[in-house]
Amino acid sequence: MRAKLHYLAMMVVMPVYGIQVCPFIEDLNPFEVIASIDGLLLLMFLVRRPLYARAVDPTPLAGQALRAFVLELALLITAALVLSAYNMVVHDFPLASGFKILVGIVAMGFFASADLALERERLIASKVEREGLMLVPSSDFFPLTSKLAFSAGACTLLLVSVFTLLVIKDLDWLVAVSGTIPLYEARLSILKEFGFALLVALPETVNIILSFSRNLNMFLMRENGVLERVTAGHYDTHVPISSNDEFGVMAAHTNEMIQRIRERTNELNRTRDVTILTLASLAETRDNETGAHILRTQRYVKALAEYLRTHPRFAGELDDETIDLLYKSAPLHDIGKVGVPDAILLKPGKLTAEEFVVMKGHAKIGAEALEIAEKEFGSNSFLRLAREISLTHHEKWDGSGYPAGLRGDEIPISGRLMAVADVYDALISKRVYKPAFSHAKAMEIIREGRGRHFDPDVIDAMNAIEETFCKIAADFGDDREGHQQGSG
Repeated sequence: MRAKLHYLAMMVVMPVYGIQVCPFIEDLNPFEVIASIDGLLLLMFLVRRPLYARAVDPTPLAGQALRAFVLELALLITAALVLSAYNMVVHDFPLASGFKILVGIVAMGFFASADLALERERLIASKVEREGLMLVPSSDFFPLTSKLAFSAGACTLLLVSVFTLLVIKDLDWLVAVSGTIPLYEARLSILKEFGFALLVALPETVNIILSFSRNLNMFLMRENGVLERVTAGHYDTHVPISSNDEFGVMAAHTNEMIQRIRERTNELNRTRDVTILTLASLAETRDNETGAHILRTQRYVKALAEYLRTHPRFAGELDDETIDLLYKSAPLHDIGKVGVPDAILLKPGKLTAEEFVVMKGHAKIGAEALEIAEKEFGSNSFLRLAREISLTHHEKWDGSGYPAGLRGDEIPISGRLMAVADVYDALISKRVYKPAFSHAKAMEIIREGRGRHFDPDVIDAMNAIEETFCKIAADFGDDREGHQQGSG
């Protein structure tokens, strides 16, 4: 469509331009002028598509914009040379007449070719993004600053040439008509010619500026959009490389940076996960509870969090990253038990009141240990959630829990979720002081604690995904502990 508009504009402007700048053309029949100029331009327009199919479309994407510019300009220069030769042979026009036509067509042709090349850049960028392609910028690319300087210089030179030709023609005309027409009519005629030239030149110049700006904005918005995602912690992205210039090189370096950040982040995440498992295993070696308890409770927590992520009270906090970290941090809920004396921790029976007071201290012991690490490495979500879970998973909704007696929403979401998971698993598991309860019995006890021990909305979520809890308990039963630890 842009090519049609450019060629249509030339077919309207060039016959008028030829008559304005060349007295020889002015003497011809207007129909003949229009037929010769527009006929050639129409022919060039018809052959450009087959030439594109042979000389531009099959070539590497990185060089297509430049090839499109050269092809468009070459077609129009050819049209100007053919027209000049035709006028010289058929009408015996002098060489100067052909030069004037050449300057006019080259001037409009340059604007058209530059605009169509910039459009080609946009088409390439869309294709690269749509099809997931990636160009490789060459080391000898044509710098963007040079493109701008060349375009500005060429536009200035061509416009100066056109207006110089108009001035020369008008000076000759003034000498020829001196004394035969009033001066004000001559002045008005010259002003009309210059006004016509400006009317053509200004829109073409503005169009090139806007086309350049559109491309620059497209490349900058893509770069900034990707950097914003990376800043937000999303490393599964890249900048499409669709140009062989500074923007292409910048995009390549940005993608390399993102790749390295992603690799380093994955390495840190693996280190974090190994650290969690190591600490959880340390606590497990000193506890009567089995390793399967850890595997089950972390999955209960994840299931509850995923269900509640759309709940108005929880949606603002339970995003993908937080849910994953809750899942990873849940095994540390009883890390503080490493500080409980063996005589109490491993006692094969019910604890006394004094012993239970000591046992309750494990929540603070674990939180304080994790807080030291948090201060050392900075407050990040992993250590914060691990500390919250360790400290608050024995708090109760009505404020009767420990160690701080927190009430309602004072208890972090992580602690509220872990409380339900921990109690449910303790109920369905065999302990030295109790037999394993059935799922139905455990649910009955859990529901009795709704609004007293547990957050009502969390219990409602548990009721909704009751079957998921049953499946987790079955898949990670104590009799399959060794297998599941190896595979999980």
